[in-house]
Amino acid sequence: MKIRPINASDAPAPVASYAQAVEVTNAARILYISGQIPVGKDGSVPSGFGDQFRMAWANIEAQLRAADMTLDNLVKITVFLADRRFAAESREVRRAILGDRRPALTVIIAGIFDAAWLVEIEAVAVA
Repeated sequence: MKIRPINASDAPAPVASYAQAVEVTNAARILYISGQIPVGKDGSVPSGFGDQFRMAWANIEAQLRAADMTLDNLVKITVFLADRRFAAESREVRRAILGDRRPALTVIIAGIFDAAWLVEIEAVAVA
């Protein structure tokens, strides 16, 4: 399987660490990860945005592990933020977690199901 980030030269460049498109060839499996929320296995919800964002990412990684995949398999991420003011911090944490990986990305400012949750993340991975 090969994952190739694409950024067309005749379209705007990405404004952060993601790819405008991702091409996948020779994939045998596709994993659709439902929106992962900032809730621990024990039901706890961290109080600050950064901790909530890291918790949601930990839940993404748990789903990937359950499917014998890693962050390297991610091709698309959708992040739902409860407020625009979290955008910069979400970008910083995402960069720290993903490193050089560049999946396709969409960030949406939205009302989230539980008012205590400041973020939700869904993803698509391939293997």
